[in-house]
Amino acid sequence: MEFIKEEIEDMSDPEPSRIKHEETEEQIDWMEMKPQKHELNEAEEEQQSIKTKKLYFCPQCGKSFRQKGHLKAHIRIHTGEKPYPCPLCGKSFSQSSGLRNHLHVHSGEKPFNCDQCGKDFHSSSNLKNHLKVHSGERPYVCSLCGKTFLWLRHFKLHQKTHNEVRDHVCCDCGKSFTTTAHLKNHQRIHTGEKPYKCSYCDKSFCRSENLKSHERVHTGEKPYHCTQCGESFKCKTDLKYHLRVHTGEKPFNCDQCGKKFISSSHLKQHLKVHSDEKPYVCSLCGKSFLWLKSYKQHQKIHNEVRDHVGFQKTHNEVRDHLCCDCGKSFTRAANLKQHQRIHTGERPYKCSYCDKSFTQSPHLKSHERLHTGEKPYYCTQCGSDFKHLSSLSTHMKKCCNVSV
Repeated sequence: MEFIKEEIEDMSDPEPSRIKHEETEEQIDWMEMKPQKHELNEAEEEQQSIKTKKLYFCPQCGKSFRQKGHLKAHIRIHTGEKPYPCPLCGKSFSQSSGLRNHLHVHSGEKPFNCDQCGKDFHSSSNLKNHLKVHSGERPYVCSLCGKTFLWLRHFKLHQKTHNEVRDHVCCDCGKSFTTTAHLKNHQRIHTGEKPYKCSYCDKSFCRSENLKSHERVHTGEKPYHCTQCGESFKCKTDLKYHLRVHTGEKPFNCDQCGKKFISSSHLKQHLKVHSDEKPYVCSLCGKSFLWLKSYKQHQKIHNEVRDHVGFQKTHNEVRDHLCCDCGKSFTRAANLKQHQRIHTGERPYKCSYCDKSFTQSPHLKSHERLHTGEKPYYCTQCGSDFKHLSSLSTHMKKCCNVSV
């Protein structure tokens, strides 16, 4: 310390007595290297000290790090080294923190909590990513279709759909995928593997999201809510399709008749109409059906006995969905739900052209044709077109002598 003090006293400082004698080693080294340091302002001092800190450079990609340990961890990205194996399942990780977070999956522990929605997470990084959902920020925008994304990896995957890059190929059937995860899920069709087991029943699933969705059947949980009508859904995709009812968006188009649909599954079902295929045949009356659900619904008429308050046992129908307000019974929960709107006065389907609203979406569609002038039903005999299917049926019976 004496050498440094003598050097300071020799410097042309008008007030040497103000310099403290308790400088750290870093400050002393800095004064030895740059005697003119005291002439810089505070901002310049801070910038200069940052520049003098030693950086560690990756020899493969040139990325720099302030700590040698961080460089060592980074290099494992290039080498593929994963020195931290899980003692429970054998999965390996490149960093000890990755192993620690992974162990929470086995223990079920989720110590990181979102203070906005209460959702729990295995790791702080997962929580950090989740918090972006609440911010509404979607910084990655596709220049081709305008779709926005919260995370870069989702944006990059989306870009592949435009470029038609499917570089992950199934060895069994040749089908290709944009990601290894999608390929892995697909291969379970061939292997029959269903590693995700329901904790309430004996069912198992090939994908974790299918298990989560299924378990909500047992718990009754419906975490996805429509902000426009308040209806709740078990699956995010169901909410997505439901919102199209409000917006009127129908992005899936039939190339045979031009009819549009809110989902690809609806379009797929509709295409069966053009094939005239009706594979489900009732063994009691010979009636055939296009869809299994319609066939099962029809079976109820034959096989079960209607047994509810206020109704006679007629037609051998089972009507196991009972209205608590008036006692009327229905064969389906959907029919009961529609009926209950008579009591509640709820009319969730609003016309986009006037102030009218309706209890059922088919009624809304029929009404909106008054505004649009659309006549989607036409007679194959004479070419006349109609707004409603019932009008077409009446016309064909009376005017064209065709039994419908």
